Amino acid sequence: MSGILRIGKYEFNSRLIVGSGKYDSFQTTLDATLASGSELITVAVRRINITNPEEENLMTYFKDTGVKFLPNSAGCTTAEEAITLFRLTREATGIDLIKLEVIGDTAKTLYPDVIETIKACEVLSKDGFTIMAYTSDDPIMAKRLEDAGAHAVMPLASPIGSGLGIQNKFNIHFICEAVKVPVIVDAGIGCASDAAVAMELGADGVLTNTAIAQAKHPIMMAEAMRHAVLAGRMSYLAGRIPKRPFATASSPVDGMIF
Repeated sequence: MSGILRIGKYEFNSRLIVGSGKYDSFQTTLDATLASGSELITVAVRRINITNPEEENLMTYFKDTGVKFLPNSAGCTTAEEAITLFRLTREATGIDLIKLEVIGDTAKTLYPDVIETIKACEVLSKDGFTIMAYTSDDPIMAKRLEDAGAHAVMPLASPIGSGLGIQNKFNIHFICEAVKVPVIVDAGIGCASDAAVAMELGADGVLTNTAIAQAKHPIMMAEAMRHAVLAGRMSYLAGRIPKRPFATASSPVDGMIF
């Protein structure tokens, strides 16, 4: 019912993307990811090992699961840093599907530097990468990222790890209208209902990490996110009723028997 999610040359049955940070072990990361039904897990390659086979390697845990890895540039603050990181990562792993994020404020908000992100996107697109670009909830910048070669745009719902949910529903809706590439709501998702709301606004998918990894029961929350994304997508496709400032009877009054 939810349909295939297409990002560049890649196709996914699940519209939920999960992260790999903040778990207590690689085994829990694996268990939660499988419970979520996600086919794509993002990894901060500066912080989690997926390239050195001589040390504990997250990719070993996911061998033969069918889950793809999505390297991200967390920790990069300039376009040049992100470009260099992804070129080295592709050389080491062969992975060309990436989550591009360049952070402008590393002290408090972790908001993206969208200007630097656009610069990196232009270069990496020419290099043949399939790019999912993390951005602010600004429809103008989302469109510019699409024009720069992004295959998906990933507007934040609220600050990374905040759990505040979507703070500006109108902007997410405007972004969905502004671009033709998939819109993946990223950052700030706190619970399953936040994911459902994102999908009901017309987003093509949701990425969440902290909400699952830091939940009291990560595996249970992963399952909840799985169902929420499916329910939200189905609700969006079904079409909600219009909002009215007055009541309307559930049962028609015309032709009443008595």
